[in-house]
Amino acid sequence: MSNISAAGATAVKKFTSRGIAKNFLAVEQSEGVGARVRRAIGSMQVRNFSPFLMMDHFVVGKNAGFPDHPHRGQETITYIIKGYFDHEDFTGSSGTIGPGDLQFMTAGRGIVHAEMPRIGDDGVLPEGMQLWVDLPKELKACEPRYRDLKAEEIPVVRPSDKVEIKVISGHSYGVESVKDLAYTPIWYFDVRMQPGGSIEQEIPKEFNAFVYVLNGNVKVDGANVDEHHCALLDRNGDGVQVSVDSSESKEARLVIIGGELLSQEIVQHGPFVETSREKIMQAFVDYQTGSNGFERARDWESKIGKRNG
Repeated sequence: MSNISAAGATAVKKFTSRGIAKNFLAVEQSEGVGARVRRAIGSMQVRNFSPFLMMDHFVVGKNAGFPDHPHRGQETITYIIKGYFDHEDFTGSSGTIGPGDLQFMTAGRGIVHAEMPRIGDDGVLPEGMQLWVDLPKELKACEPRYRDLKAEEIPVVRPSDKVEIKVISGHSYGVESVKDLAYTPIWYFDVRMQPGGSIEQEIPKEFNAFVYVLNGNVKVDGANVDEHHCALLDRNGDGVQVSVDSSESKEARLVIIGGELLSQEIVQHGPFVETSREKIMQAFVDYQTGSNGFERARDWESKIGKRNG
């Protein structure tokens, strides 16, 4: 019988967590018509974090919302936590997304749409998150499209009795999400964690990633990240380690979001995202003249954009 020395044994690779590059409070501000958002990305704290252009945590009341407005050159991912949101656009698409649902919208060469709350008799105000993701330059002129992801389509993994992870996009602890949701590769996890819970979430090395805390307080790579704070992660490590101290009094809820870093210029003006100032100026001309992707905007008005709640 041969003996295998400790030195010759196969070592188990240790998980290395990414550290925090920047940790800050997402300050509440006004947006749209009467909506209140906490802007984690797209503020003075961080203008963009490729491929991410904006991330808002929103609550929208009655007589508020996001009436008719254009987009070009990016994708938007809307995740509803509470309540219901209606959408309508100039392609004829319309619908409603409710608690736990997501909508992946590719603006591509141009779209005009409205997003408005639907507030029922229970008075629940819609709460959710919207993420803006840059499109690779070779896809910025693609046709607009939608992909709705219903709550029941999202797989859930429970790595311990203290942790639940909704695998919206990507994979976690051997569980994979629905595929082909967005053109730009994105991983997106909604995590609930009880005091004493901990996870090690893998993130591809070519991805930028961040953690946003909706409720409670967590530790990211051992450092405190409080409620409504955003932690941008550095690029060094296999993924991210997140935990909740056993001394905490309540469950924490957070999202871990990563996306493939795009090697291209980001020139953004409002809802238009291009790779040069000249293309941004052309986007405004196209929108104003109803051309090059905005032809259907000439005489279009949404029905939902005119209503109150």
